[in-house]
Amino acid sequence: MITALALLGYAAGAAWLAPALLAPLTRRGVSVRAGLAAWLTAMASVLVSAAVAIQFSVRTVAADWPQLTQALCRSVAGSACTPEVYGSALYQAGVMVLAASLTLAGVVAAWRYGRRVRRSRAQTRSHARAALLVGHAIGDEARTVMLDDPRPAAYCVAGRPAAIVVTSGALAVLDPPQLRAVLAHEDAHLAHRHHALATVTRGLAAAFPGVPLFTRGAAEVARLTEMAADDTAARASGRPALVAALIAIATGAAVSSADIPGADSPGAAVPAGAMAAASRAVPDRVERMLRPSSPARSAAFTAALALAVTLLSAAPPVLSALVTR
Repeated sequence: MITALALLGYAAGAAWLAPALLAPLTRRGVSVRAGLAAWLTAMASVLVSAAVAIQFSVRTVAADWPQLTQALCRSVAGSACTPEVYGSALYQAGVMVLAASLTLAGVVAAWRYGRRVRRSRAQTRSHARAALLVGHAIGDEARTVMLDDPRPAAYCVAGRPAAIVVTSGALAVLDPPQLRAVLAHEDAHLAHRHHALATVTRGLAAAFPGVPLFTRGAAEVARLTEMAADDTAARASGRPALVAALIAIATGAAVSSADIPGADSPGAAVPAGAMAAASRAVPDRVERMLRPSSPARSAAFTAALALAVTLLSAAPPVLSALVTR
C-alpha cells in the first residue's frame, strides 16, 4: 500500500509541476524533437505511475481488505484509530464508497478519452472525404485539393484517405515558392504522423480537463509539431518562402519573400482535427525561423531536455524499488 501511495503522490506532483519545468525549455522551440519527447514522456510517466499504483492497490485489496482499511484509518487518525473504529460497519462502508468513487473516476476518464478520440477520427475522415470529393486537384498528387473559400487557409486531415487542403483565398496570396513551402509543411505533418500525437494528447486533455500536464501538454505538443513541420518545409523550400507564406495566410495579404513584415493572428477557419500551416503561434514560429538559435544554445537546451526525459522515465521504477525495499 505504501508503494501505491508513493506512486500516486509522484503522479500528482508531476502532473501539476512538470509543466512549470518543461514550458521554459520548449517555449521557443530550440530543440523541437527533444521537447516533444519530454512532454510525451512526462505524460507517459504520470499515466504509468498511476496505473501501477492502482495495480498495487487492487492486489492489496484482494489479498487483505482488513489490513487495507486499518492502514488507511491509521494514516489519517494515527493512534486515535482503534479496532472499534476501523472495524465498524460505518467505516468499512465509507472505505468501500471511496474505492467505488475512485474506480468510477477512472472509468469516466477512460470513457471521455475514448469519446474524444472517436469523434476526432470520425471528423477528420469525414472532412477528408468531403474535401477530395468537392475540391479541385492541385498538381500531380490527387490528395492535394483546392476548396473555394475566400478565407486563406492550408491544412491537412489524416486518415484513409488523407488530404491536403488549400483554399482559394490562400492561393490568391501565395506565390509558387510559398505554395511549395506550405505543401511541404503539410506533407511533413502526414509523413511524421503528427495527427496521431494530436489525437492522443487531445484525448488525454479531454479525459483529465483539470490536470495541467495534460491540458498544457496538448497545446505544447500541437505547437511543437507545427515547428517540426516548419523545419522540414524550410529545408525543402527555404526559410524566406516559408515565413512569407505563414504571414500571408495569417494576415490574408500577399507578402514578398524578400520583404517580410510583422505577423498577426490567423483568421481563417480550420476544421477540428486538422493540422494547419498558419493556425498556431504564428508570431513565435516566424521569429524562430528568422532568428534561429546558436549551436551552443541548441546543445544546452537539448541536454536539459534529455535530462528531463531520463528523470521522468526513471522515476516510476526507481520509486517503486526504493519504497518496496
